[in-house]
Amino acid sequence: MTVVVATPPTVADRRARVAVAVLFFTNGALFANLLPRYPQIKEALGITNAGYGLAVAAFPAGAVAAGLAAGVVIRRLGSARAAVAGTLLTAAGIVAAGFSGTVALFAAALFLAGAMDAITDVAQNAHGLRVQRRYGRSVINSFHAIWSIGAVTGGAMAAGAIALGVPPGRHLAVSGAVFTVVACAALRFCLPGPDTGPAVEPVADAPAGRPGKGALPGRRTAWVLAALVLIATAGTLVEDAGSSWAALYLSGPLHASVALAASGFIALVGAQFVGRVLGDRLVDRFGQRAVARAGGLVTAAGMGLALAFPTVPGTVLGFAAAGFGVATLVPAAMHEADELPGLKPGTGLALVSWLMRLGFLLSPPLVGLVADAFSLRAGLLVVPFAGVLVLLLAGVLQGRRRRPQH
Repeated sequence: MTVVVATPPTVADRRARVAVAVLFFTNGALFANLLPRYPQIKEALGITNAGYGLAVAAFPAGAVAAGLAAGVVIRRLGSARAAVAGTLLTAAGIVAAGFSGTVALFAAALFLAGAMDAITDVAQNAHGLRVQRRYGRSVINSFHAIWSIGAVTGGAMAAGAIALGVPPGRHLAVSGAVFTVVACAALRFCLPGPDTGPAVEPVADAPAGRPGKGALPGRRTAWVLAALVLIATAGTLVEDAGSSWAALYLSGPLHASVALAASGFIALVGAQFVGRVLGDRLVDRFGQRAVARAGGLVTAAGMGLALAFPTVPGTVLGFAAAGFGVATLVPAAMHEADELPGLKPGTGLALVSWLMRLGFLLSPPLVGLVADAFSLRAGLLVVPFAGVLVLLLAGVLQGRRRRPQH
């Protein structure tokens, strides 16, 4: 059990929390404004399905290419300035994608947007974790919930622009300008000073298999980092299963209508949002380790039963259980990586984020290969497998923190 000595957050801390929430919101809204425009851009460029697939893959490719640079950028600029600078350049890439007249320019714009999004993601999480340490309790999950709200808002903005007949370039230029101004305004209220290690040092037992704060980096630190990457990747595998395969599985083998088939992904995202809203309170009460293990069990059991006894309602509930189960995994892995001993500020966080994105890039082909060789039902076994993996590795996460008695 860990003892944490913390003071109540100041007015500046509360303002910084709102500022970080704004950065997460703008990050979710920016790219969500572009996604519904893809079909129009594809038609305007006259590209084939294969060419389109290669072009849009430039976004995750950019994220993978630039992900490891995030730690260096954070140390040079500070996490808050790095997050805002990344937001400005992400918006520039998205606007350029909307105005692109050739496939090459479209792919290059997405590569830039993906690269800058990766830096923004690490930087805003790093600053969010600074705020969390000032609060002395978990708040990181609430930021990820705000990101989801931003994504929904961005999608709704795009739908409205399409309904009004606004061209993609003009729409994305307006949304990009709005959200970059908002991000710049938030910078004023972020925490000042350099990004350093935790302000509050735990003084009791470290999590199982994890070195203490004073330990030097070595094999045990590498083992913990690898476990955190796998935990975060498990969360992204489940997210990708919902976004890439839920509708196909429901409308194909289970013969659901097109409208009903969309409910699998909606159930996963909705349950994940609920899990993130509740996540901070659960983590404060039970600890990251217990919450992750419970989430892994819910994911494995919920989706496992759905695949064992395939029905449309059961599958929708299975995706909902999986979304709820993995809701806190990525924030938990990022929090633990940010506090690994012996690493420069931002390094552990950048490594987990980069390797997690690499796993996210590789997961769709993996599921597709299994589906082609056996069935999509077999391919979706990746979801309960991810839950089992979390159950096995959650020991590297922190247990419940005990607050001092007065």
